[in-house]
Amino acid sequence: MQIKNRKRKTKDPCPQCGLHRNLCICEYIPSLDLNTKVCLIVHYKELKRTTNTGRLAIQSLMNSEMRVRGERDTPEVLELTDLLNPNYRTLFLFPSKEALELDRSFVESSTLPIQLLVPDGNWRQASKVTSRHSELAGIPRVKISKANLSQNHLRVEHFAEGMSTLEAVAQALGVIEGPEVMESLMRLYRAKLERTLLGRQGKVGTVEI
Repeated sequence: MQIKNRKRKTKDPCPQCGLHRNLCICEYIPSLDLNTKVCLIVHYKELKRTTNTGRLAIQSLMNSEMRVRGERDTPEVLELTDLLNPNYRTLFLFPSKEALELDRSFVESSTLPIQLLVPDGNWRQASKVTSRHSELAGIPRVKISKANLSQNHLRVEHFAEGMSTLEAVAQALGVIEGPEVMESLMRLYRAKLERTLLGRQGKVGTVEI
């Protein structure tokens, strides 16, 4: 069962997780203090979507930040040059053709801590980040090729490897930081998925994740 992409507003939303207060998943949001830094580069339209999971990833990771792009009414151009920090090995997480597989051998090929830049938006919006921001042109692209075998998704996935932003961050950090980190984030994702399904069905009770 897949959740259709509907334009609707959540009534009485929790200010932190965005779900209906009776479906709140804040108890599942971890506080992970990692060596890896995650920067979410999110399209402003994505922030309005109830199926967005990128914000949950940022809330879970203490060493993280979010940059918002694509706002036409903002006169200032989003500048990302400051993300090119020599103290980090900066990588761009997106499954493009030239992307390298993010695995342990790749991670261990450098002693620098990793900074993971993660585009957040639909496929078209995410694929334009590096072309719209030339300062990111030289950053290595990495990907997770693991097929997503889940029966349920927050949105329709058009590729076998398609996954939500939170799932992608969880998989990447599982490789970089270890399986415990991945499971902590995936538990949050499963809570988001289950509670969102209940909300679509008009139910506001709680479920066990």
